[in-house]
Amino acid sequence: MTLHSATLAVNETLRARQAAGERVLHLGFGEAGLPVPESVTRTLARSARLNGYAPVAGSPEAREAAAGWFGRRGTQTRPEQVIFAPGSKALLFALLAALPGDVVLPRPAWVSYAAQTALVGKRAIGVPIPAATGGVPDPDLLDGALRAARAEGADPRTLVLTVPDNPTGTVARDEQLRAVCETAERHGLAVIADEIYAELCHTGRAPSPHRHLPERTVITSGLSKSMAVGGWRIGFARVPEGDWGRSLLAELTGIASEVWSGIAAPMQAVAAHVLADPPDVLEHVDRARALHARVAAAVHAEFAAAGARCRAPEGGFYLYPDFEPLRSALEAQGIGKSAELSRALLERHGIGVLPGEVFGDAPEALRFRVATSLLYGERDDERWQTLASDDPVSLPWIRTALEHLRSGLAELTGGA
Repeated sequence: MTLHSATLAVNETLRARQAAGERVLHLGFGEAGLPVPESVTRTLARSARLNGYAPVAGSPEAREAAAGWFGRRGTQTRPEQVIFAPGSKALLFALLAALPGDVVLPRPAWVSYAAQTALVGKRAIGVPIPAATGGVPDPDLLDGALRAARAEGADPRTLVLTVPDNPTGTVARDEQLRAVCETAERHGLAVIADEIYAELCHTGRAPSPHRHLPERTVITSGLSKSMAVGGWRIGFARVPEGDWGRSLLAELTGIASEVWSGIAAPMQAVAAHVLADPPDVLEHVDRARALHARVAAAVHAEFAAAGARCRAPEGGFYLYPDFEPLRSALEAQGIGKSAELSRALLERHGIGVLPGEVFGDAPEALRFRVATSLLYGERDDERWQTLASDDPVSLPWIRTALEHLRSGLAELTGGA
């Protein structure tokens, strides 16, 4: 039986509680939580009458815009290397279906990788992440894990990397990526580089596996995080140059033609507009990036003050606190696993998070994912004000959310 995605389920649960009048701090869902620039909504409105089927891989205009977008970010690309889909999630599923063999995942990793791997009838092979970052397996453990998996009858052929990372909110170091890609090359693995958060790296640019294994790396991305249009479902991927990439694109196009036919034509027009990097869109993304960094840092400070270990946020809008230092105080309350900790936070303190075990983490680890991106206001006028503010943490709706978090953590830990 296929279960409801944990991320979507927690969002529906928390929204239902809020609609029922409960005071709930929604830290459970990675929706970008920001308004859409006017030029983008105008483009969508102008395109509303485009009601015919568009080309399966994407319109020439959208594919050309995506190729230019990749090129301006240092990855030279031809339009023929690009395919669009209704969200990068669909492309990830198609890739896992198209590529042969079993799938190697960092542990913890975004919930849908393992679920999609199971749906296509393959085995997920988890390898722990490094101590300081997430999104990639620990380079020192990867080779041994691959050999052990083969000895047990698995056939690892695909490696998924996420930079910046969901759930930890950190950015893998380039030297880690190099070592991981060298191991992938030795073992003949293909790499899926999920770069959906690459535009939201808090400082500088996120490194890419493509730099180290260009002929075997597929990049997936989309507009749901950088442009906060998750509900519009606009994803795209870049396959490598060469015979392998052309063959893979043909396979992906075949899957797309039978499953989703093509991304909605109005959304292709939006993609062509956004991926051309007009000045107002670039400014909007810059402001969003700075806002995500400021608010995530403020939430990180609350967890650190409560005594949890937590990597500092480096990209996107996630944190992954570890309450191991507070285990004694929590076990005295009957809390010894991530699911119990997350349930206690919600039921006793009105704080909604996602337990680490749904990301493939050990159930007994006292870790969970926090998403900070729904703290920017309930209405569009509040969100615009938050986006424009030089001091968003001082706004009343964010200040109130931080106070709720602070008091809930203090009650949970007994001020330890």
